[in-house]
Order: sequence, then structure tokens, then C-alpha cells
Amino acid sequence: MPTDILGNALLDFQNKNYSSDIKTYSSLDEEDTIPVPYLFRDYKEMPQIEQKALALCKGDVLDIGCGAGSHSLYLQNKGHLVTALDYSVGAIEVCKQRGIKNTICSNIYTYNEKQYDTLLLLMNGVGLAGKLNQINRFFTHLKSILKPDGQIILDSSDIIYMFQEDEDGGYWIPDNDYYGEVTFNMEYKNKKSDAFDWLYIDYNTLQRAAIANNFNCKLIFEGDHYDYLASLSLNI
Repeated sequence: MPTDILGNALLDFQNKNYSSDIKTYSSLDEEDTIPVPYLFRDYKEMPQIEQKALALCKGDVLDIGCGAGSHSLYLQNKGHLVTALDYSVGAIEVCKQRGIKNTICSNIYTYNEKQYDTLLLLMNGVGLAGKLNQINRFFTHLKSILKPDGQIILDSSDIIYMFQEDEDGGYWIPDNDYYGEVTFNMEYKNKKSDAFDWLYIDYNTLQRAAIANNFNCKLIFEGDHYDYLASLSLNI
């Protein structure tokens, strides 16, 4: 994105200039806040779903959408060979300052330098697909950087709970689009990002898309609030 909202906020915190959090505005008519200190959390502060994901990592790991690098840093300290990748210049600079040895500043779609044993997509990293009709393109690219016997570890959420429920237990959902497609803007210190698409995908839809793209899909863990952890492996 032209305005590196995330990177600026992370750099401020890293350089002890933290004074405000990131605001988010979504197409769901919600305003929310991302507490910047939380992006620097250590393992003990991570939710159980992230701890379980990190325990599953093996071999050469690519942490896609690494942000401040908290997951990469933990894996590196545990002896894993891990590379932190993010499109944000500021985020990658923070990762370097925090001591992460291998970093890449790139859009995931333009990165294809090597293949990995584990592709890690936490904090709803699958959201990078943007829209459900782009999931095939997303999976096709991930295949190109995944070793034949590798795995994709990802978490996401079924955001059906955010829609109004009727008396029969159904939900009022927009007719034209998949309900997990959300458009966001981020704001930090009065600077606002361009709008970007972000995908939340329920597990059943993920599983169908995975199978259509020749992946085996396994549900690993379900959280307390419509969130889940899944692993994908190539069907070979």
C-alpha cells in the first residue's frame, strides 16, 4: 500500500515513540483498533491457536505477512530456519532490528525464489487472497513456493456471527458476495491507507477450495470465537 501504515506504527513502537494505536475501518460498518504493543507479543502472550501453529512448524519456514516478526523470532530462537516476509518496508526493518536473520520485503505474489517445508499464515494470513474468487490464484502461487511434501499452516475465522440472526436461526447476508469478504482502511496518526480487500473464510469453504486445488485439508483446532487452525498438504 502507498502509505505504510503498519510499518510506521511498528517502527514508532520499536524506536520507543509509541503514542497511539492503529485504527481500522471496515465495510462491515465497524471501527476498531489494533493495539500496536500486541504485535510485539512474546510466546506467552500469544493465543493458544498461534502456539499450536508454531508447534506444527517444521523444516524451512516462510512466515508470510510477518508484521513485527513475533512468530519468526520465536521460531528462530527455537532453532528453526525461518524467513520473515512482508510487503511493509517498515515491518521488515523492525524484523531486522529485532534480530531476525532472514527477511524479505515483497508482495507474496511476486516472490518465488525458493520452496519451503512450511508456509505460515497466521493472524488470518489467508486474508491476503482478498476475495473468495481469488483463492484459486492464491493457492496456485503458494504451491509454487511449497515443497512437494510441505505444509501450509493457517488460521482464519467464520465471521457469520457479525451478521444479524433471524428468528429461524438464519442470517441476513448480502446476496452478491461471500460474507467473509471485507474491505478495510487503516489509519495511524492521521494518515490513512487506501482501501484493501481482506478475506475471512469459514472452514467448510476453505476445505472445498483446498480440495479443488489438490490439497488435503485438516482441521487442527477450533478457538472459542469462530476461529480455527488448519493445515494443508499437497495430495500427491
